[in-house]
Amino acid sequence: MKVTVNIIYSETNNNTHLFAKEMIKSGTVTDIKLQEGNIKYDYYLPIDNLNELLLVDEWVSQDAIDLHHKSPMMKKLQT
Repeated sequence: MKVTVNIIYSETNNNTHLFAKEMIKSGTVTDIKLQEGNIKYDYYLPIDNLNELLLVDEWVSQDAIDLHHKSPMMKKLQT
């Protein structure tokens, strides 16, 4: 069963946009999209709130998400 996770990041001073740009520039987003089981990993920016960012993260199964969360990439992101 496909699983979709929507995460809203909320920061001040445009930090959410800077975070997304760095994730893209560093290649992290591409690496996540290449992980087995990933269907979608995209950021969306609200027009009326520069301090928020929506991540739509979609996987083929809960097992695929669990493997992603255990990957070295996630440990790197948490630091």
